[in-house]
Amino acid sequence: MRVLFLHNNFPAQFGTLARYLSEHGHDVTFATCWEGTPPDWVRLVRFSPHRQVGAKQHPYLVSTEGAVLLGQAFARAAWQLRAEGYAPDCIVAHAGSGVGLYARDVWPEARCVGYFEWYYRSRGADVGFLRDEVSPDNQHRVRTRNAPVLLDLAASDVGIVPTAYQAAQFPPVARPRLIVQHDGVDTEYIAPREQRLALPGLDLTHVDEIVTYVARSQEPYRGFPQAMMAFAEVQKRRPGAHVVVVGEDRVAYGKSLPDGDTYRQKMLRELDLDLDRIHFTGLLRRDHYRDVLLASSVHVYLTIPFVLSWSMIEALSAGCVLIASDTDPVREVVRDGDNGLLVDFFDTGRLADRICDVLERPDAVAEVRGNARRTAVERYAASRLVPQRAKLLELAAAGLLGDAGP
Repeated sequence: MRVLFLHNNFPAQFGTLARYLSEHGHDVTFATCWEGTPPDWVRLVRFSPHRQVGAKQHPYLVSTEGAVLLGQAFARAAWQLRAEGYAPDCIVAHAGSGVGLYARDVWPEARCVGYFEWYYRSRGADVGFLRDEVSPDNQHRVRTRNAPVLLDLAASDVGIVPTAYQAAQFPPVARPRLIVQHDGVDTEYIAPREQRLALPGLDLTHVDEIVTYVARSQEPYRGFPQAMMAFAEVQKRRPGAHVVVVGEDRVAYGKSLPDGDTYRQKMLRELDLDLDRIHFTGLLRRDHYRDVLLASSVHVYLTIPFVLSWSMIEALSAGCVLIASDTDPVREVVRDGDNGLLVDFFDTGRLADRICDVLERPDAVAEVRGNARRTAVERYAASRLVPQRAKLLELAAAGLLGDAGP
């Protein structure tokens, strides 16, 4: 089977699956804007938009024009691939970004599988959850962002969505085309063991109480301000506790602060924090990130109703005592008091209480740790889910799933 993956980044959500297919005798090509050096198990095809979104574009259409430019860039590379004789059996595209908008025009005979993460609602879910004002103008803009998503859905024989909560955001007419299947996490690589934390430039091997927080970006969508407020209180009540924050000082989802300010800078100005006991690591290598999870005394994961992070499942796999926001995407996985602890997203005092309780009585949550690990292994192990995803692609390539047509 010849499989073509489309994503503006590499390897993104497709890395484990693409490598599995390559190692099992399939021909794997990955088209991307990424400029790094590829591994030897994949053929990389690069493309990039010929220009940026126009400065005078209607504000509702900024993301749509960006998607069209990305799709056009890939299509130009794709026609050249076709001229060279390349013809995929199955195309797997990151839906909504634009990369696969025109792939079906180039190869109408190929089967198309869309990877769908989010359908934008003009009300509910993430919109307005942070208690910010939602204007009619913003609602219209959010609704319009679905244009590339719906175009990709129409061109896909079948769509994959990682969680039931994410699938539920799509309109009823779309849901029969979607299969809920998580990508899976490497539960063999991230498995519980005794671990003292030592990173380049950060030695916490002498520390017994380590509170961890992981998010790609430090932003309100992932509860960064609320976590920092709770950490300030924890530091006052637990003088031996250290906090390790993994992620970049930027915004990936939601609104940025004006004038180049960041939420980290804002929290550091506003809160009374012991800077010797809070450590910002930035993004980490995979092995160092794993070490943080394994050394964690208690792990905090907060999210508004939005895409669920892989890091939360990986924290479960590590056997962390997870304290997470009591929001819909989390409740799909975590049961309070069983495989984790839940708190109201906005109740920073309760979050601090629960962190301190775990630090005070670590033996009392041993069963929670075990159940967390069991949840990850039984429901989210990549060793089981990746072969299932590969089989799904084989069925799609054989014309046995869906029928979008050219």
